[in-house]
Amino acid sequence: MATTTEVKIFPTPKKVCKAVAHEIQKLTHGSSQSRFDIALSGGKTPKKLFETLIKKYKDSIPWERIHFWWGDERCVSPNSDESNFKMASDILFQYVGIPSKNIHRIKGENPPEEEATRYAAEIDKNLNHRGEIPVFDLILLGLGDDGHTASIFPDQLEIFEESRNCVATRHPLSGQNRITLTGKVLNNANRVYFLVTGESKSMRVSEIMNNDEAAKLLPAYYIVPQNGLLIWFIDEPAASKIS
Repeated sequence: MATTTEVKIFPTPKKVCKAVAHEIQKLTHGSSQSRFDIALSGGKTPKKLFETLIKKYKDSIPWERIHFWWGDERCVSPNSDESNFKMASDILFQYVGIPSKNIHRIKGENPPEEEATRYAAEIDKNLNHRGEIPVFDLILLGLGDDGHTASIFPDQLEIFEESRNCVATRHPLSGQNRITLTGKVLNNANRVYFLVTGESKSMRVSEIMNNDEAAKLLPAYYIVPQNGLLIWFIDEPAASKIS
C-alpha cells in the first residue's frame, strides 16, 4: 500500500456515499480550476452516490465546470440498462445543468478496439498531462468480488504495464466486451477514491489492506497513484475481515 493511502470506514453504504459526495462538493466548490475532470464508475454504490449528490448538493456544485468521463464501460448501447453512461444520465445528469460538451462517454456501441483508440485520443486531447500521461482530478473506482477494478480482471494484470490510455478487455466469465482505462492513467490521477460496500467484498479488502501475498493476484492491489492521493471509503461489512 502507498504511504498516501487513507482508509475511511463507515457504518453503512449510505454513510459511505454521503462522505464521498461531501468530498466531491468540497473539491469542486472550493477549487479555482476552470475545469475539473472526473472519471466515474458503474455499480450499485455509485448509483447511491449519484442519488446523494442530487439530494444534497444539486445546487451547490459548479456542474458547468465539471467534465465527466468513465473509468470503464460495457460494450453496449447507451440505452442499455447495463450501460454505465445510462445510469449516470438517468440518475444524475438529467437533474443538473451539465453542458453536453462536458459529458465524455465511452461509445459502447462502437467496435471495441476502435472505440478504445478513439476514447484514448479524446482523453489525450482534453486533459492536462503529467509527463506524457493524462491527469484526472478524480477517479472513482469500485472493487469486484474477484478483486477487479475498472474493467481490469485478475487474468489481465498486464494492463498495468500497457502504454496506451485505454484498451478493450473482456469479462472472463460472461465474455462481454469492455473498454477500460489502463493502469498508467489510473495511477496518474490526482485522487483515486475506492467505494466499497458489502460483506462479499470483505475478503478482497482484507487481502489488500493486510498486504497479503494473495493480494498480488488482484488488480485493485495495483492502484497506487504515483503523484496523488488514494482513499478507500468502505462500509463496516466490507471492512469486517481487516486484521
